[in-house]
Amino acid sequence: MSFFDEMFADSETTRSCYRKYYSWLNSPEQKNIVKRKDEAENVFRRTGITFNVYSEKEETEKLIPFDLIPRILGDEEWRMIKKGVEQRVRAINSFLFDIYHQQEIIKANIIPHGLINQNDAFLPEMIGFTPPNGIYTHIAGIDLVRTSEKEFLVLEDNVRTPSGVSYMIENRETMYNMFPELFSKIKVRSVTEYPSELIKALKASHPHLADENCTVAVLTPGIYNSAYFEHSFLADQMGVELVESQDLQIVDGKVAMRTTQGYKTIDVLYRRVDDMFLDPLSFKEDSRLGVPGIMDIYKSGSITIANAPGTGIADDKAIYSFMPKIIKFYTGQNAILKNVETWRCSEKDHLQYVLQNIASLVIKEVHGSGGYGMLIGPTASKKEISIFKSKLLRNPSNYIAQPTLSLSTVPILKKSGLTPRHVDLRPFALVSPNSVFVTPGGLTRVALKKGSLVVNSSQGGGTKDTWVLEEE
Repeated sequence: MSFFDEMFADSETTRSCYRKYYSWLNSPEQKNIVKRKDEAENVFRRTGITFNVYSEKEETEKLIPFDLIPRILGDEEWRMIKKGVEQRVRAINSFLFDIYHQQEIIKANIIPHGLINQNDAFLPEMIGFTPPNGIYTHIAGIDLVRTSEKEFLVLEDNVRTPSGVSYMIENRETMYNMFPELFSKIKVRSVTEYPSELIKALKASHPHLADENCTVAVLTPGIYNSAYFEHSFLADQMGVELVESQDLQIVDGKVAMRTTQGYKTIDVLYRRVDDMFLDPLSFKEDSRLGVPGIMDIYKSGSITIANAPGTGIADDKAIYSFMPKIIKFYTGQNAILKNVETWRCSEKDHLQYVLQNIASLVIKEVHGSGGYGMLIGPTASKKEISIFKSKLLRNPSNYIAQPTLSLSTVPILKKSGLTPRHVDLRPFALVSPNSVFVTPGGLTRVALKKGSLVVNSSQGGGTKDTWVLEEE
């Protein structure tokens, strides 16, 4: 299988967007750049950029592997990606409004009734309720893969509690600090304005119209959550309070946080707690991560919750397979960013095809994340395939299948020199009442293991700084 190399057109030609960088990399001053990998690792260690890996045996805190070779996109490439992400996020918000109100897309026979109303991520509590300003997903991360020079495909949507933006920013800060001269030679668009754009978008979603003086807080499950570094990082960067459930209380019909001056009302809550743990009175009764009664306050219109409860249904990988039709239905346009071909195992003919071709397919759980619960057919053993067939037959609606893609590669830096590894890209979008902001670049994840297509940090992947070049 051949792969598109994003840096090299062939053995003698560097692609145009990499030429200045590659010239710098080959200069005599950079002959010892490999030795600087330890320096980058020390920066991450001092900053505390870690994530938790959960397993049946233990919980382990790990350092995010960071590669010094950036992933570079030209301005023209980025404009297409940005336009496609904006279109997709707008369509997802329209879709979420529809399924919790008139369900016109079901009446039009575009999506099966059961795929929505019998979906575990569909919240009946949200039926008929319109979030402040009509926004369901204020923050979105759209995972893209590249298969050729002109083709970027959407691999999945992350609109519940997308993570990774802190690593995107810290990657850039690390590169700035280590190679300041590089950014004077090459004009790269900034990503460090994301926190200011985030606080702007959150304040604009104030339940009583935009109010610059409104109070914003970030709700975290706590220090043992895998993305806790990001929660504290974003709260700090925005200049708002990071709160846990024990810091919050319902006071006079509003959600308030405990302060040294007493309880202070919160107008906008950026929650990083999953739906089922958000309110023990409405969802999981034994949850200690949420606020009892917060759903009633939310539905009274006294607080904005970002992202809105119930958005997770748009993360469902079976729903994902309908996204081109969803975009067409709500925008009247064809999808700018295409989907990966997807088979829904809940459908009899799809399941039969998957079972017959499982050795060449990638199988995923519809609500899976982090690279867990999936099978990559071409690299799986006969035993693993046999076990997964049993899973499919037991609960086919829990899985979708996709072809094994020829993911593009970007070189990583090893002691032996540059060597190609597969990458994906997660651009981040912020939705305000009148606009969509897409950070120029996003988070590039890289499969550090040779031949691996799994880029998730929990599965041994790392990250790269992502550059979008300024238009010349």
